Amino acid sequence: MDYRQTDPEFAERFAYFAGDEVINEEGQQLKADVRYMAILATLLGCQGVGVFRSVLPRALDSGITPVMAKEIVYQAVAYLGIGRVQPFLDVVNEVLTARGVALPLDGQATTTLADRLEKGAQAQVAIFGDGMAEAWKNGHINRWLSDNCFGDYYTRTGLDLAQREMITFCFLAAQGGCEPQLIAHAGGNMNMGNDKAFLIRVVSQCVPYIGYPRSLNAIRCIEQAAQTRG
Repeated sequence: MDYRQTDPEFAERFAYFAGDEVINEEGQQLKADVRYMAILATLLGCQGVGVFRSVLPRALDSGITPVMAKEIVYQAVAYLGIGRVQPFLDVVNEVLTARGVALPLDGQATTTLADRLEKGAQAQVAIFGDGMAEAWKNGHINRWLSDNCFGDYYTRTGLDLAQREMITFCFLAAQGGCEPQLIAHAGGNMNMGNDKAFLIRVVSQCVPYIGYPRSLNAIRCIEQAAQTRG
């Protein structure tokens, strides 16, 4: 539907805010591909599948590769569950197919079922420190976190660890109710070089897609993570 015809006043103000004011805010700008990576992850987190469908072609035209788009969606399963992610995977497949991209894409896995736990734990240590080396031993959910979340997804090529931590931060911020995990992953981002100022820019660029309450909560979590670092 063309909201410029049915809701012209709303369409004018939203287009200006999301497409001009936010993007060009001094001190809050991001490179186009980084901004779109954050927005796609945020739309997954808030279940904005309709907007995701409209944004994805622009993201692909702005530097997001088909592999990157798929990796964002795949990793979301660990944080949102397949019940919420499947519609987005369908959208990506439809959009890529319509653009003439042959599916499946080249594989990006670097682990096997035999070594995913070991390599997943290594990824956790790389992001969060040596204290995570044996975290997988603290019950089966923690083991799944190591072998599935980190071993199956974080170890894949297509996105590096810093990018993966950024999209995880966006998944958590956008779905809300995950503040303890959001604080932890804000710290993980900082460990990967995504500093406080960068994370605030990420949140700022996603305000039109998740609104002010969750954005302000995310800013507070960033501040708390930064304070614990001294």
